[in-house]
Amino acid sequence: MAKADQIAITLRIIIEQPVIGVRHSLQAKDDQPLDPKTSQTGEPLSFDLPIRIAPGPKFIGDQVRREGPVRRFLYIRIGQLAGDPASDWSRRMKIDIHDLDAALLARAIETQGIIEITVNGTGKDGSPACATVPPIRRQLAER
Repeated sequence: MAKADQIAITLRIIIEQPVIGVRHSLQAKDDQPLDPKTSQTGEPLSFDLPIRIAPGPKFIGDQVRREGPVRRFLYIRIGQLAGDPASDWSRRMKIDIHDLDAALLARAIETQGIIEITVNGTGKDGSPACATVPPIRRQLAER
C-alpha cells in the first residue's frame, strides 16, 4: 500500500500501577528493547510511538505486530526481555490496537491528537501483567 494512502498518528501506551523496579520497554522491529523505563515509586510508565493508518483500517508501523488477517497489537517487553538481565521476569504484554473505535481514530486524525491506551501493569498475583492485557481506557489526548 502506498504511503500516500496512510495517515500518521501517535499512540501513547500508559502502564498504570507497574511493578516497582521492573524494567518495561517497547519491542522494536528487530525484537530488541526500545525506550526502556522503570517505575521507581509506582508512577505510571508512558511510551509514545508513531503508527500509520491505511484504509480498512489497517495499522502499520515498526512496533505493530500482526496475528492473522485482522489482529494488530503492540508488545511491551518486561524484565529480561526489556534489557534487564538481573530481572526475575521475562515477559511481554500484548496490547491490541485493531479494535480501536472508528470515531476515536477519526478524531485523532482530524485533530492530530494522541490516542492514549491505558493498561494495568500488575497482574492479580502481584507480578507484572503479561499476555493480552485489556485496556482500562482509550482516549484522545491533546498534543
